[in-house]
Amino acid sequence: MIQIQELNKSFITKKNKKSSVLKNINLEVNAGEIFGIIGKSGAGKSTLIKCLNLLEQPDSGSIVIDGVDITRVTKRELRLMRQQIGVIFQGFNLLNSKTVYDNIALPLVLQGHYSRDEINARVNSLLELVGLTAFAKKYPRSLSGGQKQRVGIARALANNPKILLSDEATSALDPQTTNSILELLLDINRQFGITVILITHEIEVIRKICDRVAVIDNGSIIECGNTVNVILHPQHELTRKLIIEEETTRYLEGVSSFYKFEKNNDNHLILISFLGVQTFEPVLSTISRDSGVIFSVLRGELGRVKHTPFGQLLVEIKGSQAQLAHCFETLNSFNLHYEVIY
Repeated sequence: MIQIQELNKSFITKKNKKSSVLKNINLEVNAGEIFGIIGKSGAGKSTLIKCLNLLEQPDSGSIVIDGVDITRVTKRELRLMRQQIGVIFQGFNLLNSKTVYDNIALPLVLQGHYSRDEINARVNSLLELVGLTAFAKKYPRSLSGGQKQRVGIARALANNPKILLSDEATSALDPQTTNSILELLLDINRQFGITVILITHEIEVIRKICDRVAVIDNGSIIECGNTVNVILHPQHELTRKLIIEEETTRYLEGVSSFYKFEKNNDNHLILISFLGVQTFEPVLSTISRDSGVIFSVLRGELGRVKHTPFGQLLVEIKGSQAQLAHCFETLNSFNLHYEVIY
């Protein structure tokens, strides 16, 4: 388990003023879970993740990993603890002068106590894990972005770490490659029980693989909880903007070129979210039959929140005031999360 308590970090600006980047951060990350930290650019995400292996030294507070406060250990003890913390970088950070094999082997070589056979066995197993066995002798310049990130993941796993820190590992990748990297992280988490902490500004990344999520804004944690609950029932206004408004905007942009919504007293535009078995049930048919409203489905999406089925529909509903009221009552009775856009 990782326990972060009252963590603070500040920097001195060029004008010699103190700028607080992290403010009284309190978080607990359970062993073996995938924990996401999401926030806008400049919110403090990268600084927080760098504090977790003391690449950035916090001003105050504690970071306790398996009962040991790493802010209070000796340099030698910290060096040993860092071997249990792998880091996946946004920019890959590969050595262009070394082959894929040598990049992955580097952490083991630097330790100086592994034999050539031990290193060879470990690197080959990691190459197989990330699907790059055929690329062992190639150099980073000949690889795609996704392949480079797979090398970075293999290198981060070289020391058999207990924790993986992922710093915007997919933000430079296209959607298809991002999905493959996320699936790889899920597989690693399942196979080895490694705790994964990832930071991102993309809600899709959180939705696809995270067990729990914390939302950070202006250096403070403003919301934290089970991913499903945070996505479906965001409590803080910023969380609502990150989740609901981002998705609503994306949905509206997708239909605005061919569908012109005109608001009046007898219609609404709503975004409905479905979770679990409800994703596959004829909920709208039931509501339409019971309340008399008419649904026009404008856009839909089917996915998952980690392993849980998840769906969203952008719909226009039409009916009398009484019918619309009945519709919303029924949506509530089904415990469906919905947002009235107009």
